[in-house]
Amino acid sequence: MKHKILLVDDDIDILQALKILLVPEGYTVNLCQTPESALAAVKQHDFDLVLMDLNYSLDTTSGDEGIQLVESIRKLDDALPIVVMTGWATIEVAVSTMRNGANDFIQKPWDVDRLIAIISNQIKLAKSERNSQKLSQQNQLLQQKIDSEYQGELISQSTVMQTTMALIKQVAASNANILLTGENGTGKSMFARYIHEHSNRHSENQISVNMGAVSEALFESEMFGHVKGSFTDAKATRIGRFELADGGSLFLDEIANTPYSQQAKLLRVLEDQQFEKVGSNKTQSVDVRLICATNANLDEAVLAGEFRKDLLYRINTIVIEIPPLRSRKEDIVLLAQSFLAQSAQKHLKANLSLGSNAEKALVAYSWPGNIRELSHVMERAQILCKADVISVADLGLPVDVSLNESIEPSLNLPQNPSRSISLTSTAGELLNLAEIELNIIDQRLNHFDGNALKAAKSLGLSRSAFYRRLDKV
Repeated sequence: MKHKILLVDDDIDILQALKILLVPEGYTVNLCQTPESALAAVKQHDFDLVLMDLNYSLDTTSGDEGIQLVESIRKLDDALPIVVMTGWATIEVAVSTMRNGANDFIQKPWDVDRLIAIISNQIKLAKSERNSQKLSQQNQLLQQKIDSEYQGELISQSTVMQTTMALIKQVAASNANILLTGENGTGKSMFARYIHEHSNRHSENQISVNMGAVSEALFESEMFGHVKGSFTDAKATRIGRFELADGGSLFLDEIANTPYSQQAKLLRVLEDQQFEKVGSNKTQSVDVRLICATNANLDEAVLAGEFRKDLLYRINTIVIEIPPLRSRKEDIVLLAQSFLAQSAQKHLKANLSLGSNAEKALVAYSWPGNIRELSHVMERAQILCKADVISVADLGLPVDVSLNESIEPSLNLPQNPSRSISLTSTAGELLNLAEIELNIIDQRLNHFDGNALKAAKSLGLSRSAFYRRLDKV
């Protein structure tokens, strides 16, 4: 790719001489003879460097016009290399120019080798600085993602997951846009990462965006970036998520939460692969592979006028539903063991094993929070378990009210659907009753901050009956 240089001088002969010098060196050049036309060119086009005179027809000695042009360019782009030149060189002018934003200074008539070296070095330095800034933002985003996600394995022993993984592997190698659907906590972001790592873009970055966390006011800045001074808090030029993902994959999580007013702007960049930073008229091209995820029904959102139909058609080339954990029971114990091992390493604790009743309890539980909930449960059990084997009580699972009659008629746990589970078999077939009672009592005591009277009352027990059960378990 040829580097593009803007040449600015009121003398057309100098411009032509510079063009004859630079084009054979592999550069493309644009020519301007006035500060006004130069500023207009910078607003409209991307340049890798500006090589400009300091003095123009109105003032051929002071350098003031050139200094003002440097200042104006810097307001538009604080990273564009500027090399100034003049036939009236003085140390004072050079110092003043550098203070006002120029990167280097050369005197007319120029030394050809020195001029070529300055241009080459400034372009390399600017590129290095852009890459450093881009890498810094990418690292921050990637670290945030690592910190906020569990690092689960793609365990797929169950038939339903084997089918899903076969489809994921088939489409990963393509460039097709993919929409991952499924309940919260099923690991959609983990599967998005798997798709990227098994695509032909794996050597580039995957950038993730939680669309539910992007406010409407900052949407364009976050997604497309902004230039310095484009709004009150824009103290420096910012690279947007699309530009950060250029050449790689862009993962838009919770896509249904994209503000409706911004969906047209998102659609445009997906269709045209082009965008403009906030505060800039320059159109930039971008090449990203889009992966989206949602737990919402986007067809219903379209009918409700909350999601654009044309945007849905753009993102759902391939739709893959990630099954909930309760539909893949054969994977539960294997996943739990994997999370235990990860937690042991994370907290520098010994590896623990799962008791048989604990395994049965894990399989029996409905896991409304899916894999995310399972990872949290196993981490807590790893930390709090005082033995070598994790028991049912160590899991601290919520207990379903449907278990009450199986345990004890008088054990009337208040219904709380948000903390319920479903068991297809009786409690006696699956769990040790003493452990179940202890788990229930422990939960009630925790809920009422250790107040035994309130805990007993919530279970429909007298205080003496409550303590008898404590003694029994």
